[in-house]
Amino acid sequence: MDIQLSSTAALETEIRLARPPKAARASDFVSRLQVMQTILGAEHFAVLRLSGHGLPAARKLTLSLHNWAQDVDGNARALLEAHGAAMLAHLEASMLPLLWEGAGDNQFVESGAEPFTTRLTAGLLPWSGIAFPVRLGAHGNGYVVFMGTFIAPSSDLIVDMHMKSCQVLIDMLAGEERKLTPSEALSEREIACLQMAGDGCISEAIAEKMGLSVHTVNAYLGTATTKLDAVNRIQAIAKAIRLGYIT
Repeated sequence: MDIQLSSTAALETEIRLARPPKAARASDFVSRLQVMQTILGAEHFAVLRLSGHGLPAARKLTLSLHNWAQDVDGNARALLEAHGAAMLAHLEASMLPLLWEGAGDNQFVESGAEPFTTRLTAGLLPWSGIAFPVRLGAHGNGYVVFMGTFIAPSSDLIVDMHMKSCQVLIDMLAGEERKLTPSEALSEREIACLQMAGDGCISEAIAEKMGLSVHTVNAYLGTATTKLDAVNRIQAIAKAIRLGYIT
């Protein structure tokens, strides 16, 4: 599919690509996104997925995948507090990529296709970024976000990265829609541990509530993470929510 930059409508249209014959594993997505990150000159990536249905107030963006090495919760919270509301509103109305500059004199983000991007408020985050919106229909909507100090993609690179971002979320959605076999289904205790972890409980608190050892709780969480084909506990919780295991 070719996207021309001759009109804004070319990027406003929902992008729909063919679904893959076989779902990729979580590690495959990390590798693909790291390649894209390198090409863009970014330092980190994050995949935000739209959850909730019905009224706009019930919808929110949640972190699905990332490569932050530390302070994951803090970085995700900072990103969503700074631009989450604007990103939600933008996703409903436009498919243009979003740009923002971070705080500080050394932060820079520029686009070779300025009329075909939208800028968010600068200086709200310690890093600059570019976010590619993806709309796939009723499910799978969200953003693929790349962050760094100096991001200056050309117009052709923006189009290419936007297309690749759409394909990443399509592949992620295809993997989630694959029905779990009985051997892959989560047990009651795995679900209970994930639910309490999602509610903010640490392993020690979960162990106390369930009358189990911390080692057993971590084993349940680790097995659930493997069954859900997640790369870490945070992604396992997010995926369990989308699949309806927990709330």
